[in-house]
Amino acid sequence: MSIVVLMNEPQDPRVRSLDARSLRGLAHPLRMQLLDALRFGGPATASRLAEKLGESSGATSYHLRQLAAHGFIEDAPERGKGRERWWKAAHQGLRFDDALLTDASPDVRGAADTYLHEVATTQTRDLSTWLGNRHTWPEEWNSAWDMSSDTLRLTPELTRELVEKMHALVESYRDRAVDEGDADAARVRVHTRTFPLSSE
Repeated sequence: MSIVVLMNEPQDPRVRSLDARSLRGLAHPLRMQLLDALRFGGPATASRLAEKLGESSGATSYHLRQLAAHGFIEDAPERGKGRERWWKAAHQGLRFDDALLTDASPDVRGAADTYLHEVATTQTRDLSTWLGNRHTWPEEWNSAWDMSSDTLRLTPELTRELVEKMHALVESYRDRAVDEGDADAARVRVHTRTFPLSSE
């Protein structure tokens, strides 16, 4: 979600590849928010998620069941106590296939468009939240963040090469992740966006 998309190797079991059926089960703003909340916040109940997202328990329960039906989330029995049902994310990331944007079915194309726009909205919201709250963070973090852009003149082939190298660089830091007990560490969100501008 964050929502989120990890660009890992296809055989990586942590990453779920979206197909036409699963995409239609996910491409809803609340479902994507719920999945992100479980991926980044850990297991939770419908009532906890409803409170966190400002939604009704009925709405979150319904959409959680839909996410489960499509295999995005699963029961977290190790957390279950009493009658409340706990949920957890089934995967750490999602992979989007560009072919979904040109699928023969208009429903699939519409779901693909909804999904991508929701990802973009979530990324913008993440950045806005940081900008609004950065004064509450230590000075070390206020001098470590980045919001930059650049414009290059590239062919599609060079652009793909650039994207692959950026992803490889980010991935190289995954194995260097610091221990959960390190008080100086925090989860760091990295957004990459590469797209063509007007040809004029």
